[in-house]
Amino acid sequence: MRRGLYRLTSPEAYAVGMQRWLCLWVLAVAASAGAQAVGTQDSQKCGGVLNPPEWTRSGVYSGLLGTRAITLGLDIQDTDSSRYFYVGRPLDLQLTAFHSGETLIFQEEVRRSLGSAPVVTGCFTLTRTDGGLRGSWKAPGAVKALKVSLEPLNVAKLPLKLPPSPGLQKLRISDPLAFVKLNRAWVVAADGQSVREPLSGLEYPRLPDASAALGAALQDRLLFNAVNALECASSLPEDSQGDGYNLHADVTLLTPRLISLRENTDYYCGGAHPDNSTVGLILDRVKGRPVPLLNLWPSLTSARLKALYLAASASDPASECDDVLRDMDNSFAVSLSSGGLTLTPDTLPHVVSACAESVVIPYGQLRRGANVGSPYFADLYSK
Repeated sequence: MRRGLYRLTSPEAYAVGMQRWLCLWVLAVAASAGAQAVGTQDSQKCGGVLNPPEWTRSGVYSGLLGTRAITLGLDIQDTDSSRYFYVGRPLDLQLTAFHSGETLIFQEEVRRSLGSAPVVTGCFTLTRTDGGLRGSWKAPGAVKALKVSLEPLNVAKLPLKLPPSPGLQKLRISDPLAFVKLNRAWVVAADGQSVREPLSGLEYPRLPDASAALGAALQDRLLFNAVNALECASSLPEDSQGDGYNLHADVTLLTPRLISLRENTDYYCGGAHPDNSTVGLILDRVKGRPVPLLNLWPSLTSARLKALYLAASASDPASECDDVLRDMDNSFAVSLSSGGLTLTPDTLPHVVSACAESVVIPYGQLRRGANVGSPYFADLYSK
């Protein structure tokens, strides 16, 4: 998973990698659930033939299901990737598209428990009218149907309810439905030191005097995690909704020119076991941009980081962890603290993740290789 690790590249590189992992994981779960649920979809409890009618186009629609406001994302490229949510609620409900003549039919499917096949919980029957969608929603076995009225939603024209950060702008294009859900004012703590995204409940550090660029960078980190958290929650069955995605983020160093943060995330999205990750960030406090580690210490290649880590590790040479750490990739979550450079292995398999202890390399040990011409040198070393 769902779903900015600093590994001698950039936070964005980790974000892309994590998002790809989440997508692959969700696809795997969907494939597994689909294999278990062949009977469900073959029975076509809502009627019709697989695939939407030819007139449908991918897009976002908003309106009412009965008296409740909903937002629906229609995806014609993938018959089971459409979804909708009730406004103000965090979870997406998955839809599979069928058709009967020119009528669009959505089969709403929910998993009750891990390992179980999806069950049909609702049937949309929709026709195109004046550019919108009109019809009804009905639960299987119910006598009464609820009226549905949806209009196309031009997501590109929606006003921003958060500062216009790069991540928010990209989300508007890459996942319009998630953008609509998360484009809302966030809750600032009474002391001003943190902010909470209300749907996911995730919190993230905030600097009241931050530059606009730094504020945008911090907002995008919370946004990235919130997207992953909501995707994770939506992929869980009903009896596992107490699990999910938990984030603990802290500012580990704050100087006139630098800010470093550390994110510890643990999550369970319905796979074989829970998992966790550690993310390190080093940012320019004014520009909000990642500061490459090599700008601070040009000699700290990935191989050098591993050598420093192994030398500082308290692993027993006779233990299993010693072998694991010596064979691991040269990849670390890196952050700064008052005591030095913190390194945490970030590619260990889950079965040996307990071996990924953090170590701190004192700044004094690294001084000979520091970049004295860096504008950040004085923030780490006194003259």
